[in-house]
Amino acid sequence: MKNLLFILLFLYTVLPRISAQEIVELKKPGFDIVVVKMMFKNGSITDPKGKEGLTNLVGNIISEGGTQTLTKSQIDEKIYPMAAQYSFSVDKEVSVLTFQVHKDFLDKFYAIAKDLVLAPAFSEADFNRVKSNQLNYVSQVIKASSDEEYSKKALEDFLFRGTNYQHMVEGTASSVAAISLTDVKAHYKKYFTKYNLTVGVAGDYPQDFLKRLKDDMAGLDSPKPVLPSVGKARAPKGIEVEIISKENTLGSAVFAGFPLNITRSNDEFAALMVANSWLGEHRKAYGKLYNKIRETRSMNYGDYTYIEWYENGGQNLLPQTGVPRTSNYFSLWLRPVQTAEQLKQQYPELKDIKVGHAHFAMRLAIREIDMLIKNGLTQKDFEATRDFLRSYVKLYIQTPEKELGFLMDSKFYGRKNYISELDVLLGKLDLASVNSAVKKYLQVNNLCVTVVTDDSEAAPLSQSLLSNATSPMSYSNTVKQGLPAEVLKEDEEVAKYKLNIATVKIIKNEDTFK
Repeated sequence: MKNLLFILLFLYTVLPRISAQEIVELKKPGFDIVVVKMMFKNGSITDPKGKEGLTNLVGNIISEGGTQTLTKSQIDEKIYPMAAQYSFSVDKEVSVLTFQVHKDFLDKFYAIAKDLVLAPAFSEADFNRVKSNQLNYVSQVIKASSDEEYSKKALEDFLFRGTNYQHMVEGTASSVAAISLTDVKAHYKKYFTKYNLTVGVAGDYPQDFLKRLKDDMAGLDSPKPVLPSVGKARAPKGIEVEIISKENTLGSAVFAGFPLNITRSNDEFAALMVANSWLGEHRKAYGKLYNKIRETRSMNYGDYTYIEWYENGGQNLLPQTGVPRTSNYFSLWLRPVQTAEQLKQQYPELKDIKVGHAHFAMRLAIREIDMLIKNGLTQKDFEATRDFLRSYVKLYIQTPEKELGFLMDSKFYGRKNYISELDVLLGKLDLASVNSAVKKYLQVNNLCVTVVTDDSEAAPLSQSLLSNATSPMSYSNTVKQGLPAEVLKEDEEVAKYKLNIATVKIIKNEDTFK
């Protein structure tokens, strides 16, 4: 009986410590930088109602604040000679802390990094400073710094309205203002625990370091969080448009999307990647949309499509890690096209136009997707795009930090190594599989669309969309004279292409993300 009690006590006290975290290892002999990633399965979906942005605030206080023994200034002073760095990111379903340091300074840096996670100060000064920055972002920065990013976040607000996926990870003006330091401490204890933690390590690290890391992270709080159900994108009925009317914009930024019932966890995702890349790979100049909208017609900077979330597309040329999601959607990004006022100021011959390029650009892009669904890719386009992707995805993991991140994301999706598995899946694809996936997952009749545009453009654009009025392309005389006849003929067809517009609503800039 005593032996049985001893065994039960052992299981109760020891097993939680050794099974709490999942471990992802990436040994890189000879690589001098050691990378540690800590992925917590929480994300902004765990933000309490009325306190949206709390998870992001907790993580930022950890990464931008002090520990119980060192202030933030003291930490910066100590790690500067090491050239060490660390950062925090949060998305809808996970939060990730990333640490990087040369192996010669691993022990010294780890002593500090460990305390950031296990013993954050959560001081009043750190709280006030970080909260102020976050409040400024949701109130001002997101609306002023990039209309492309603004329209993208507004689309998620529209598409996921009423769910825990709706709000920006940074929250809203009212919700961030409502967060207290007590909320921060409680949320940390509840959702940053050893039972929802995956630890990743990459580089030429000693095995005793990994053991120390695992043992130390077992010291995190032990509640097993009950995670909320993940919000799903709603199915729009027709094309529903929200126009955000803003003073002195640099054009009309358009983001459109619809629910997509597939993620990386499904092998068919590889087929959809080929079609998506052909339409418009992010920040690449060979996509169909880029070619027709920017190169041929000189309308804007770039035009792309996406079959999963793309973090900070305005700055990142390649997909980022740490943003895995189970709730997915297709999206179309038209980087700002010109408004009527802009065109009239530049070209006297356009002095009588009522609406700028947004309506025409939407029609052109949606029509291209429609034709892809109906006609499919050609064998030549399929082979060229598939072969490009097999090379391109290898660029995703140019550093051990990126490779480790993709390995950890792979685990989220139930895969072992997404990048290597993807190469195999792409290699097995044929044209019929790609065209079948396009017909199965893509459509153009039911979309949510957000347009951030100038005050002068909002009402005319709304009226043009609602009436499905013909929207002829407005060229300067110089540009029009240089275009071939087939382009002008296509323009006439695009201008009359009927969009399944259901609703159009104008929203004042000051009324978003409240």
